[in-house]
Amino acid sequence: MGKLNIVGAINSALSEEMERDSDVIIIGEDVGRDGGVFRVTEGLLERFGPDRVIDTPLSELGIIGAAVGLAAYGMKPVAEIQFMGFLYAGLEQIFSHAARIRSRSRGRFSVPMVIRTPYGIGIKPPELHSESSEALFCHMPGIKVVVPSTPYNAKGLLKSAIRDPDTVLFMEPSRLYRSIKADVPDKDYTVPLGRASVLQEGRGLTVVSWGTMLHKAAEAAEGFDAEIIDLMTLKPFDEEAILTSVKKTGRLVIVHEAPRIAGFGAEVAALVAEEAIEYLKAPILRVAGLEAVVPMARLEDFYMPSLERIRKAYEKVMRY
Repeated sequence: MGKLNIVGAINSALSEEMERDSDVIIIGEDVGRDGGVFRVTEGLLERFGPDRVIDTPLSELGIIGAAVGLAAYGMKPVAEIQFMGFLYAGLEQIFSHAARIRSRSRGRFSVPMVIRTPYGIGIKPPELHSESSEALFCHMPGIKVVVPSTPYNAKGLLKSAIRDPDTVLFMEPSRLYRSIKADVPDKDYTVPLGRASVLQEGRGLTVVSWGTMLHKAAEAAEGFDAEIIDLMTLKPFDEEAILTSVKKTGRLVIVHEAPRIAGFGAEVAALVAEEAIEYLKAPILRVAGLEAVVPMARLEDFYMPSLERIRKAYEKVMRY
């Protein structure tokens, strides 16, 4: 047991899974000699060699397409895309191939690959480096979507993703990479996909969030009797955990940094409206990013849901 940040936790998960299973390989831009743009894969080239830690040309379409082929024929590639905004170049390979091969082959083939990518605002980079477009991928049948929020969960979820028989998009909140540390076991463990975690119990209000926004939502909840749920896996998400909490509290606020319209919070809200509307004491509220392209560095803080906006939502539902 030692204290790690999310970068260290993911590096540990990759190292352990590559040691455990010789079919696990890493491919991506600068993942070898440079250790990745955030140094997440640092040291793995020296340990496992260039046949298993493979630097690729600057082609996201090529990286994901190669990973699909490798996975379909028995390997377990972990493909790194340097920033989520670059993932759009590989969308066709994900949507038309990774997500469909199990169905297309009637179960004869699967695509056990992981696509790792940093996402979200908070590190003030140029355009296309701060996207939060998880809802786009949740809309694709055949793709699983995971968003860790702590070092412990990052390691356990990534190990589960690598062992999963299908394609998993593993979104890493770049703002949290080195901002928090926590105890992470040295021994092998996994965090199951499809299960949420209750960060804090409460009876007055249910808060659902994930990734970077989870911590801001928790900070804003000081003084409220809030039950805070870390969704962790967005696809498939833990419907039972949300419904159980809402039936107890009667109120729901969803916090995410992606734009509000057609954001994943809408799916959570729809679930509760369909399955637990008779338990609600107040309207369901969403606190989200603005309906705009992610701005450049100086305006990032105005785009991200603020503590004030989140607290106002809590106050509003508690007045009913």
